[in-house]
Amino acid sequence: MEFRFRGETVSVNVPTRADLDRVLRKRFAAGEGFALATVNLDHLVKLPASEAFLSAYLQQDLVVADGRPVVWLSRIARRPVELMPGSDLVMPLCRLAAELDIPVAMVGSSPQALKDAQEVISAQAPGVRFGLIHAPPHGFDPEGDAADAIFGRLAALGPCLCFIALGAPKQEVFAGRGRRLAPQAGFASVGAGLDFLGNHQRRAPRWMRALALEWLWRAMLSPMRLVPRYLACFAILPRQLRAAMRLRHSGPG
Repeated sequence: MEFRFRGETVSVNVPTRADLDRVLRKRFAAGEGFALATVNLDHLVKLPASEAFLSAYLQQDLVVADGRPVVWLSRIARRPVELMPGSDLVMPLCRLAAELDIPVAMVGSSPQALKDAQEVISAQAPGVRFGLIHAPPHGFDPEGDAADAIFGRLAALGPCLCFIALGAPKQEVFAGRGRRLAPQAGFASVGAGLDFLGNHQRRAPRWMRALALEWLWRAMLSPMRLVPRYLACFAILPRQLRAAMRLRHSGPG
């Protein structure tokens, strides 16, 4: 599945969880890092409006579908992909890291949220090793000196898995730079995924997620921040539907 902005193409290039597991095992075995992004409808709103965000996305090695609208669009385009929210990837990736003896790092969120996430991960992924755990202060610049210091510490770890919980677009920008400055690190942008682990943010009940209503749950919890965001997401759906239909009629991807 692909989306086009400013003459560039952002592709969901890892369509299934099995594909993701295979690719990550191969990269870890080779000591080769990666940047993993989880594209959703909010990102599709931001990408054409921000040259920096688009540039960061084009530096991501692996892109998966985070959000049912992206999955639905892929089906319309006859390029189906599986739903892989960043929040659902944290524990499977931690278990993979534990199996391969790859240290796990966490950057973002808050000190207490990271501490609580670390405890949950330790309990649910036996054998996991932790490297860097760092909650940057408010106003953190993913392209500044503080970010460079983090990259230096990650580079010293060698091959590692680094979860980034800075929110878009900061986390994708951070991951894009990390590919150059800590090339053996695997960066996974997971948004609120670490906060969910320690219950610092409340995730929608499973039945709402099953009915594709997680957006409604989040909007009710934070209406001032999220209702405008979701309205912007709904506004781009007709355009994205037309683009998906064009892909459908262009033949196999």
